[in-house]
Amino acid sequence: MLIADDREENRYVLCRVLEAAGYDCATASTGRGVLEIVQTLPDVVILDVHLPDVSGFDVCRQIKGDPRTSAISVLQISASFIASADKVRALEAGADGYLTHPIDGTVLVATVRGLLRLRTAEVTATKTAEYWQSAFDALGEGLAVIDDRDCMVRWNHALTEICGTGFHLQTGHDAAAFLEQLLGTSDLLRNLEKRNTGEFTVGSKTLQVSVSRVESGSIQNEKILIVADITDRKLAEYALRTAEKLAATGRLASAIAHEINNPLEALTNLIYLAGASDSIHHVHELLSQANVELARVARITKQALAFHRDTQRPVPVEVGSLVSDIVALYERSAAARRVVLRCRCSPSPPIRGFPGQFSQVFSNLIRNAAEAAPPETAVDIRVRSIFRSGREGARVTIHDRGSGIPGEIKGRIFDPFFTTKALKGSGLGLWVSQSIISRHGGTIRFRSSVRTGASGTTFEVFLPRDTEHPNSMSEDWNTDQQLQAS
Repeated sequence: MLIADDREENRYVLCRVLEAAGYDCATASTGRGVLEIVQTLPDVVILDVHLPDVSGFDVCRQIKGDPRTSAISVLQISASFIASADKVRALEAGADGYLTHPIDGTVLVATVRGLLRLRTAEVTATKTAEYWQSAFDALGEGLAVIDDRDCMVRWNHALTEICGTGFHLQTGHDAAAFLEQLLGTSDLLRNLEKRNTGEFTVGSKTLQVSVSRVESGSIQNEKILIVADITDRKLAEYALRTAEKLAATGRLASAIAHEINNPLEALTNLIYLAGASDSIHHVHELLSQANVELARVARITKQALAFHRDTQRPVPVEVGSLVSDIVALYERSAAARRVVLRCRCSPSPPIRGFPGQFSQVFSNLIRNAAEAAPPETAVDIRVRSIFRSGREGARVTIHDRGSGIPGEIKGRIFDPFFTTKALKGSGLGLWVSQSIISRHGGTIRFRSSVRTGASGTTFEVFLPRDTEHPNSMSEDWNTDQQLQAS
């Protein structure tokens, strides 16, 4: 404690009272003396208003005006300045309390303890705010606090870095105007119940932006804006999807080679026979048969190109026809394992999507089923129309009679890089398939049994006729195109 009073007897009494309460005391008789000792940072300054050189009001104002000493509690006392106006003047100068003589010892000790509690609370609050701000600024995602008037009141360094030098944020900046400038839309702020999220392409970046409502205690109708730069993640996902598509194309090449080999052998034989024949009529018959084989090669080539190429925008896709073409591509390679592919397609509505992506999904599922099926069994592929959760769509099921999927790995088969094929599999097929189906608003799930005599696995894909987010597929395609260009 620092006790400042121009009268020695007052200093003595106050020191005795506070020392009896367990406090260490220092004293000063002048304003200048107070300003010197206060640099040692006492916990409380008990400051008489009437000092011989400088007014106690002015000393208090200087203590509170110095950043080094501003947190020190100041209790002003006086025997002559006892009017309400004097108390007001002291408090406006920065004093934390005001007592007048005669001062009761218990009141003095209680007042000092109250000031110390207040200072401890302030220090704790300041440290908490500093820790919070440090954590706030250390986050890699951009964060901003939006008040109930949709004005930005605080944001971290990451947000300014993500936004770039073209943005000059100020306290009170309109959040809707900020999102319009950054994303071209402020829809995330509208119709906000709990949380709105979206992905946006901004220049060469892909940003994931969310706005969440905050309802906690005294905080009402405020919002948290989170902006994350997910460009690197998108690049990694695109690289994985591309790797899986290349791997699938390579695997498909084997099936195509089997399919084309037979008609090519037939063509070779027919041309040889035509060259050796002396009958024009016989030659015409042989060339007619050769034409049929050429048409077969052309059909296989067209199917292969359809698998690798894709449209630039979602188009109506006949799922039954697409699945039938894929089955035709894998029939011979499955037959080499003595497995029969049985396809039954009922009428189903056209599904709006990317046919190349659908081909990748169903090619992966059909090939997996054919490889899992034991010899002398069949893989059943069915396509039909159904209603699910009030939405019309196409349901594709692929069932094999293999050994089934063990329970301990069922929860992992859609994880990237998880495979049961050792070096023969990339572990990306089902992960990519699930991603593609989700982007089309559909679902992919499976059931499997390992029971002896009743083992097998059925994969089911549901594709809605109209996706709930019709623009998301085009946005994803545009993102992939930009990533490919970069």
